[in-house]
Amino acid sequence: MASVIELGGRVAVVTGGTRGVGAGITRALLEAGAEVVVCARRPPETPVRAGGRTARFLPLDLRDADAVTGFFQRVHRECGRLDVLVNNAGGTPYRMLHEGGAQRHARVVELNLLAPLTASLAAYEVMREQPGGGSIVMIGSVSGSRPSPGSAAYGAAKAGLDQLARTMAVEWAPLVRVNTLVLGMVRTELARLHYGDEEGVAAVGRTVPLGRLADPAEVGDACAFLASDRASYITGASLLVHGGGERPAFLDAATPNH
Repeated sequence: MASVIELGGRVAVVTGGTRGVGAGITRALLEAGAEVVVCARRPPETPVRAGGRTARFLPLDLRDADAVTGFFQRVHRECGRLDVLVNNAGGTPYRMLHEGGAQRHARVVELNLLAPLTASLAAYEVMREQPGGGSIVMIGSVSGSRPSPGSAAYGAAKAGLDQLARTMAVEWAPLVRVNTLVLGMVRTELARLHYGDEEGVAAVGRTVPLGRLADPAEVGDACAFLASDRASYITGASLLVHGGGERPAFLDAATPNH
């Protein structure tokens, strides 16, 4: 058995794979030998490269179901197969529930839950017809399992995404494996918008047991593992990539007796 992750000859799609966590995932898959197609509404400023290869970009609005179906048919037609789908695209602005209105919150759910469902269904139509099936990886969040003030719709969508992946894993076994990476805080180019300057980022990192935010490359390594044959008996699983989670507040609030 190989001692490294090997994805040579595989074709992977990473939604939102042009920056941040998505770019980290794309680089990891490229380094493992995969041919990677990334999609987003706008092209990246610079192509995503790693391992001597460059990811191919195709424009796509994941909220357009017909466009999603056509996208995966094109990937299959031009690349010959589809082995991996990483449902990474998503996100939310900070907005308290009473400030948004139902329609704004519904758009967050649409992007973070319905769009991955649409993409997975289109990918499954390709994967189920080829020997070896395929692997789908959902990019979840710790916001799906804890209160998320300011991002309630996002947290609700991520909770639903985890449940969706577990059910897909049962319905689509044994041909297609479906797993979720449950992410904590990741240091991307947008980290300062959420946490402030370097001092703020460091302060937030100290709340994590491992003492820092994750790097996109670390998320990419975990994703490449789940996509590979090294994880051939893993499906319906949720892999926590959160540095140990959050230190319980009571530990800092309590007064020790000694």
